[in-house]
Amino acid sequence: MILTATDLTEALRTVLDPDIGKDLVTLGMVKETRVDGSRAAVTIELTTPACPMKDKIRGDIEAAISAKAKALGASYTGVEVTFTADVRRSNERTKDGSNPLPNVRQVIAVGAGKGGVGKSTVAVNLAVALARMGAKTGLLDGDIYGPSAPTMLGLEEVATQSRGNMLLPFEVHGIRAMTIGKLVDADKPLIWRGPMAHGAFKQLATQTEWGELDYLIVDLPPGTGDVPLTLSQLLPLSGAVIVCTPQRVAQDDARRAARMFEQLGVPIVGVIENMSSFIDDTGREHDLFGKGGAETMAHTMELNFLGSLAIRTALRINSDRGTPLANWNDGALGAELDHIARNVAARISMLSYQGKYIQPTISVR
Repeated sequence: MILTATDLTEALRTVLDPDIGKDLVTLGMVKETRVDGSRAAVTIELTTPACPMKDKIRGDIEAAISAKAKALGASYTGVEVTFTADVRRSNERTKDGSNPLPNVRQVIAVGAGKGGVGKSTVAVNLAVALARMGAKTGLLDGDIYGPSAPTMLGLEEVATQSRGNMLLPFEVHGIRAMTIGKLVDADKPLIWRGPMAHGAFKQLATQTEWGELDYLIVDLPPGTGDVPLTLSQLLPLSGAVIVCTPQRVAQDDARRAARMFEQLGVPIVGVIENMSSFIDDTGREHDLFGKGGAETMAHTMELNFLGSLAIRTALRINSDRGTPLANWNDGALGAELDHIARNVAARISMLSYQGKYIQPTISVR
């Protein structure tokens, strides 16, 4: 027997980029696989023509395909490895390709370097705030491993619906939303390797009937793993919002998240400081984590500071009840949320004015 192009792709899934630590297929670096009798040929696209690890990658490819041929008992006399280079970053290449969501004007990622900083709380309330201002807004709960939208949007008793092979988004609180949390058992742990997370996220994003949207807010898992990479390769991101709490340990991880987006070619919209302080029921403010730490980090990194959110009992109660619109019953809390949403919209507006993106239609009332 002889090797097939599929066999070559499977072999290349075992070859890791030495710098990034992910396989060549997942990274989209495999541009061609071909078999001519007992000879194989592959074309690999590097991010730089002067890649210092080119020889190692070549050797790993040769070893992987040889091992695959041996395992299959296939006739094999060698592989020709051709390297090309595309110096553009992931999201820059995505913007030049076809957009799987042409009716969505702006896609904004909400990320964080670590868990527990309130990223999902910010994403949900940012989406609702923009909708209250008159924008058509969607929320994609892309936190594949720990989806929070079912609770925060009150979706527990809402049935999932589909039309053909397309999922219909949940229309709640003035926004359209989709979450993996409504497609699996609530108590089932999502123990997925990278390719499974990649597939699940892609299905959520592209097989949901979003319709026309001004903004699609994407709540990402914490850290710098597969899903942010998938997102930057799948959708033309307008920018990323970084959520950070004031303390130093959170700032360190937020810096990494910001650098990740920059390396992927995604503009940083700005930084939001969550849990900036604690406001008790008497209205007294308590500085628990070092208020202003994330703002200082934003300034030192020359990033826009979008605003801060204090810890308030109302925010916790409304998140647990799945009633985000009730946050605006608290005047101070509503003002903080509106301030952040206006700053995000203004930043995206500025990027649009510079000719990078399509300006969404939004009327502030």
